[in-house]
Amino acid sequence: MIAMATKRLYRSPRGKIFGVCTGLAEWRDLPADPVRLIVFLVVLATGIFPGALIYLAAALVIPMNPGYESSSTIYREQETTQSDEELKAEYEQLKKKVEKMESEMFNKERDWDDRFREGQ
Repeated sequence: MIAMATKRLYRSPRGKIFGVCTGLAEWRDLPADPVRLIVFLVVLATGIFPGALIYLAAALVIPMNPGYESSSTIYREQETTQSDEELKAEYEQLKKKVEKMESEMFNKERDWDDRFREGQ
């Protein structure tokens, strides 16, 4: 017998309201926006109170995705791994790039040359 790997249903931290619709969409490999629309229409069709109560119960019962790392956690980990010297070198490199772009954009002589050539 072949064992099938199944996905578990989790709420998604990327969701809009409690992550229930996005979690359902990820669980079934569907786009999140149509799932949100369907849930919204079901809530309206059942009357606001029962549908919203079911949605809230789902948000309380379905667990949050444990394997998801937020971008702020990843950023903090990356931030702590760079030394001061590496950060200074990166800063200097970016500063040189910006200065080069500024000199190209704000070169007055080039601006006057371009204007003169347009007039001929």
